[in-house]
Amino acid sequence: MNSSESQKIKLPGLDLPHFEPNLRVADGKLMIFDPLRKKFVSLTPEEWVRQHWINFLVNHHQYPKGLFSLEKGLKYNQLQKRTDLVVFDRAGKPYLLIECKAPYVTMSEQTLSQAMAYNNVLNCPNLILSNGIKHFYMVYSFDEKKFIERKSLPESPK
Repeated sequence: MNSSESQKIKLPGLDLPHFEPNLRVADGKLMIFDPLRKKFVSLTPEEWVRQHWINFLVNHHQYPKGLFSLEKGLKYNQLQKRTDLVVFDRAGKPYLLIECKAPYVTMSEQTLSQAMAYNNVLNCPNLILSNGIKHFYMVYSFDEKKFIERKSLPESPK
């Protein structure tokens, strides 16, 4: 997509570092290149947030690309569900679950409940809930046996 075309497209600003995604139009739909899946995917508002998180973690916090899993399938209450973004540690255990919502979606108790339901299967010690504008960082406290809010992103997995 050339610069004059991309200037016509107004994508929402997010509270994550700016980056220049590879965009194109295919069959009348706006597509974004996903560096993890190595292909163009439909640019939904939720995908816009997810791609910013990928950029932020990989390029600003040195999270290795090979530890990411997108839309990981899991079964919860007999239903097939998909997580937005999971980062594994180097031993292959789930380390961080990120639940992405569109920028216009209010972060709510329902968002947290959805992430917690997925995490009942995954057992990630770190959670992030984000609509790209508001971010909630949580870490599991083994002493308190519950998730507690933290102020910042967990460091890159060991």
